[in-house]
Amino acid sequence: MTTPAWRDPALPAADRVADLLSRMTLEEKTAQLYGVWVGADAEGGEVAPLQGEMSRVTDWEGLIAYGLGQLTRSFGTAPVDAAAGARALAAAQRRIAAAGRFGIPALAHEECLAGFTAWGATAYPVPPAWGASFDPELVEEMGRRIGADLRSVGVHQGLAPVLDVARDLRWGRVEETIGEDPYLVGTVGAAYVRGLESAGVVATLKHFAGYAGSAGARNLAPVRAGVRELADVVLPPFELALREGGARSVMAAYTETDGVPASADPELLTHLLREEWGFTGTVVADYFAVAFLRTLHRVAATKTEAAHVALAAGIDVELPTVDCYGSDLVAAVRTGDVPESLVDRAARRVLLQKCELGLLDEDFTPEREGPVDLDPPGNRALARRLAEESVILLANPTGLLPLSPAARIAVVGPRAADPLAMLGCYSFPSHVLPHHPDVPLGIEIPTVLESLRAELPDAEVKFAEGCGVSDPDTSGFAEAVALAADADVCVAVLGDRAGLFGRGTSGEGCDVADLELPGVQAGLLDALVATGTPVALVLLTGRPYALGRWEAQLGASVQAFLPGEEGGTAVAGVLSGRVNPSGRLPLSVPRDPGGQPWTYLQPPLGLPSEVSALDPAPLFPFGHGLSYTSFAWGEFSSAEPVEIGTDGVYDLALSVRNTGERAGAEVVQLYLHDPVASVTRPEVRLIGYRRLELEPGEERRVSFRFHADLASFTGRSGSRIVEPGLLELRLGPSSAEVRHTAQVTLTGPVRLVGPDRVLRCETADARVAPAG
Repeated sequence: MTTPAWRDPALPAADRVADLLSRMTLEEKTAQLYGVWVGADAEGGEVAPLQGEMSRVTDWEGLIAYGLGQLTRSFGTAPVDAAAGARALAAAQRRIAAAGRFGIPALAHEECLAGFTAWGATAYPVPPAWGASFDPELVEEMGRRIGADLRSVGVHQGLAPVLDVARDLRWGRVEETIGEDPYLVGTVGAAYVRGLESAGVVATLKHFAGYAGSAGARNLAPVRAGVRELADVVLPPFELALREGGARSVMAAYTETDGVPASADPELLTHLLREEWGFTGTVVADYFAVAFLRTLHRVAATKTEAAHVALAAGIDVELPTVDCYGSDLVAAVRTGDVPESLVDRAARRVLLQKCELGLLDEDFTPEREGPVDLDPPGNRALARRLAEESVILLANPTGLLPLSPAARIAVVGPRAADPLAMLGCYSFPSHVLPHHPDVPLGIEIPTVLESLRAELPDAEVKFAEGCGVSDPDTSGFAEAVALAADADVCVAVLGDRAGLFGRGTSGEGCDVADLELPGVQAGLLDALVATGTPVALVLLTGRPYALGRWEAQLGASVQAFLPGEEGGTAVAGVLSGRVNPSGRLPLSVPRDPGGQPWTYLQPPLGLPSEVSALDPAPLFPFGHGLSYTSFAWGEFSSAEPVEIGTDGVYDLALSVRNTGERAGAEVVQLYLHDPVASVTRPEVRLIGYRRLELEPGEERRVSFRFHADLASFTGRSGSRIVEPGLLELRLGPSSAEVRHTAQVTLTGPVRLVGPDRVLRCETADARVAPAG
């Protein structure tokens, strides 16, 4: 028998898919456009919005008779041993292949925001911790390891990273964002994508686009962003991750912008994404988002209309399970109500991706050989390093930290002795295990209390919880206060409990009215400070909280954004001094609980002024972070004003020396200030950075290559332009502190720029030989 062209791996993928499509019936093509959530349980706890209402018991054998596009979260819905899960997934794939005429398996996808969301898999720090590290190379290695874990059990696609730029710190999903700056989000997010894709796993950029701008910080609320905010803040991280990371899938956002749901917007999903940016991969729906066009947005009256609107906009795959893209869609195509060309277009994209993954090859086998370990020592070592790099020393005015090795230490707070204090809402223990209370965590998660006792064996460490995370009970205050009063130092470990849809203080659907610490934790901190014992505050949170109330009362403040399974060890290492803190804030820390939304990307009218009684200035600005060593910023190459064209390049460099007695890391940050433009511009915005690891006495010279494209913005006409005029390039250790300034005047005509513009400021560093 002659091998059909679509089975021939020597042929181009496009030719193979064209041949396959020509042989498929309408039912077979449509079957490639949806997933099936085999683990969905309408009676169990929800792990997706309105899951209980939207999930349906499906006719498994009937569905797979025509083939199947995707398998949803075989590992991420209930606890399953990794090896057993891999065998079960392989068996399901064999059944799917055997049921259809063409023997094509499904594409299996899973969540992997901060590690593979599976029982027993490594729980890495959450994305704000990635941003805090300012270390894309380390994040890329994490993505590579996550991808390898996914592939080891037969998973093809990961639903990460989240590239939403944080716009309102009250939003519950801030813990899933990398930060409040699009350049940081884009460069770090692209690194994660490179890592995941290098392991052969399809990375999925989400949520496209504008989701983090939900009005009032309410999950799924309308987005009221203007065209410039969308073009200059929301979209650039996606551009960077597509161009530099090579992401092969995009997930449309749940939200609507100016009355148009993202899942129904052909301008966004087809014109911009595909025609302007040249994207050729798949666009997948967020869970139940196609159905939401009918049930929540009400831009479709029937399931068929919802399917038509979504397909026309550019949604290729309905997730997590079939609802609108099933038999009703087939019937509508047959009656001519939905053009078959829309089905063909989506099926072609899906099958091209399957072809790239080897799923159309005759020798494809779903089985994986060898033992499966989803939390090996190498993963844990990487999780610890990333956690250590992400811990931020906010303040240390009296030198309270590092702690004395023989001190009497009172450890107080609801986050000190709870392993779940380290994890975000998309970690398996926080995401799924609350519905399986008798199942162990599956991974080792040392707490801050355990780790501090291990770090300081000669210290006397006593513990009192003081209060819960969010309940109003203050009965534990007295014990905590007595313990603190009798100690040399009090370590107050406060923060969030990650959860879903109101079951936590941070996470999806856990939006808050203001940025006061959850529950009665602020009252507990007041009581601890009142003892007179020096207090070191440790925050384990998914978002920043207002700390201005204690600005002059704390001996030290440490911020760790849900730092993962090794986070307790990392935090304790910073407290003991074994780890020199090097994290920098990816999110500003507010002074007061109200005054939101606010981020540092403010035009002049967004800055503090005498015309308003509200002062939005943060207590600690974006990019801020202290160290146990000191750094001297030396010779600067760009003291004189220069002129370059609106398409020109300018190099600047400076030297940084570690003047302290221990190794440490400095993060040199480059900001752009545009004094006069045709539209209002942020006072400053990040356009480059370099993390420098320096031994005591070591000096390195760091260089930045500024391209005029990095000054581009969306002009009044709606086109992206580079304008002539004066710019200031500001180098500093944070967005609020300037160490060096270069004045650069752009000359020549206004220049239009497009998707091929320069997106990244190239940086390098080299060791400076000691004098003499």
